[in-house]
Amino acid sequence: MTLTRVLITVKTYPTISSKYDELVCTAGFKEDGTWIRIYPVPFRQRAYTEQYKKYDWIELALVKNTSDFRPESYRPATLETEIKVVGHVDTARNWEERKGVCLGKIYYNLSELIAEAKNKNIGTSLAVFKPTEILDFYAEPVEREWSSKQKANLAQQNLFETKFEVVKKLPYKFKFRFKDDQGKVSNMMIEDWETGQLFWRQYAKYEGNEKKAIDDVRKKYFDDFSMTKDLHFYLGTTQKNHYVSHNPFMIIGTFHPKIETQMKMF
Repeated sequence: MTLTRVLITVKTYPTISSKYDELVCTAGFKEDGTWIRIYPVPFRQRAYTEQYKKYDWIELALVKNTSDFRPESYRPATLETEIKVVGHVDTARNWEERKGVCLGKIYYNLSELIAEAKNKNIGTSLAVFKPTEILDFYAEPVEREWSSKQKANLAQQNLFETKFEVVKKLPYKFKFRFKDDQGKVSNMMIEDWETGQLFWRQYAKYEGNEKKAIDDVRKKYFDDFSMTKDLHFYLGTTQKNHYVSHNPFMIIGTFHPKIETQMKMF
């Protein structure tokens, strides 16, 4: 089977599924610069050598995910499909090589992007979006534990195999409030794995003080990103909400080189 090479740019915070212990939605760019989503991947159960990082080039056998109508959605040929890490793109020269791969098409108008998603002849479900202005970043409390249904699924799956320590559920949704180039204001959740990891790291640092942990997450995503970074969002839809939600997109990652304040010398 032909192997596909993908530059991984998105890893979402793990969720509990009905078939697997936990799953991570990963996405990135093929060598021709087009988006691809890889799902499902029981990522943390993979061998260490297959646990790719963001901006790793990986190589694996993929087939179209026929249970998902979104055009960018593919899945590993089998759950045992080998994933090879074959390279990495670093941040040299203010993300120059990353920009060459990731910024081929940028959206500035959210309504235009949503219309493309709802158009069944196009069905865009992954995109790079550049907000015109970041207005706020905040946390909203949510259920603090996985649901009873999710816990029951885990118990059933662990009857005949070694118990797998599932990732902790985030007790908050983190959201950006921003404007697009038409002045449209949106509040959008960010599902990036790094956001959740930062919260738990600071939570441990402050010995369980959630307010201080949230403040530190906000310092990075609002104070730092909005003031010093040329911030772009990676946006993605969920299959469930793609055609039914007014805005089916969520933020699944950020692209954040430094703001270039001087013209490049040549």
